[in-house]
Amino acid sequence: MSKPSVAINMLWCVPGQVGGSEEYFVRQLLGLHEINAPFDVAVFAPRGFSVAHPDVAKSVRIVEVGNSCTNRELRVSLENTWLASKTRKFDLVHHGGGTLPSRGNASTLLTIHDVQYLSYPQYFNAMKLRYLRNRVPSSVRRATCVATPTNYVRQSLDAAFGNVQTRSFVVRHGMEPNIGVSATDEAELRSRFHLGDARVLMFPAMTHPHKNHEFVLRLLAGPWRDDNLKLVMAGGHGLADTHVNQMIIELGLENRAIRIGRVDANDRDGLIRLAEALVFPSMYEGFGAPVVEAMALGTPVIASDCASLPEVVSDAGLVLPLEESAWADALNEVGRRRAELISRGQMRSAQFTSAKSAEDLCVAYDAALTLSRAGRS
Repeated sequence: MSKPSVAINMLWCVPGQVGGSEEYFVRQLLGLHEINAPFDVAVFAPRGFSVAHPDVAKSVRIVEVGNSCTNRELRVSLENTWLASKTRKFDLVHHGGGTLPSRGNASTLLTIHDVQYLSYPQYFNAMKLRYLRNRVPSSVRRATCVATPTNYVRQSLDAAFGNVQTRSFVVRHGMEPNIGVSATDEAELRSRFHLGDARVLMFPAMTHPHKNHEFVLRLLAGPWRDDNLKLVMAGGHGLADTHVNQMIIELGLENRAIRIGRVDANDRDGLIRLAEALVFPSMYEGFGAPVVEAMALGTPVIASDCASLPEVVSDAGLVLPLEESAWADALNEVGRRRAELISRGQMRSAQFTSAKSAEDLCVAYDAALTLSRAGRS
């Protein structure tokens, strides 16, 4: 008996331009190969995807369109024409970018990474917001089944659009299997980023308003005031970039709040590993991969109690309300409970592997295929 055929629409996934959702899907694809999933999988992707992800290219069949898909209108057009034609005979089409094309195979699994546009519409330009408000609700209604990275997103969809819980499935993130193996040496990082022998806190996040850099900066200038404590902020330039720079100057933190921009995985792992704690005061996350990366690397986590973070961190880190008084003693608590938090974190991070992510995905595929067959009978 032949395996059910599954086409995975990755035209939305322009390498290096879609953030954590790219890594989320890459880990799932590698996981499907790792567990020898009972599906005949083909990935439909932008030009250059195979070069960007050679490990995926060795694991699954990739069909590239002759376009980079950097323009959303062109990508949507390709989904409704090229992709619809290529995937019409597949048993199931998995759309990973949060929306469904208006044409194509009716048997679908739709992945929704988050619904941030509902909570923070001010962080989206008018065109993107209009697109999401128009396309996401109708896509959720039309999809055979829906996949989300957390129960938080799943419940948010149900609250916003209704009738989602019975046909939605949590497909957890899978971390890099060899995370930390090639981490940059601590001495090199301390020298390169002028950290000396300081205590270090790590905060990896783009400077978007919801990431809440200001909250940590005020802690650094207040209850965490210690000339030998430095905050390393890694990540790209977001909508709050100018404000963050102004706050650093206003609070007199030029020598303690260190902005290093984007770093590669080896530097990221090394910086997280040398840190006393990873701080993550974000007001919105559909998942929050950095907290799991820190736990896997043996670094205690201090996170907000917002959105998905309590679910992801669970009891493996400090999960605190966004009030200065609640965070004031957090570093001391990490010091007192360090061995316990490291142990709990490593056990928790073991629940987020590529194989487990792929197993979750297979459950969603089976459910979508079953519902599709029932609808046709």
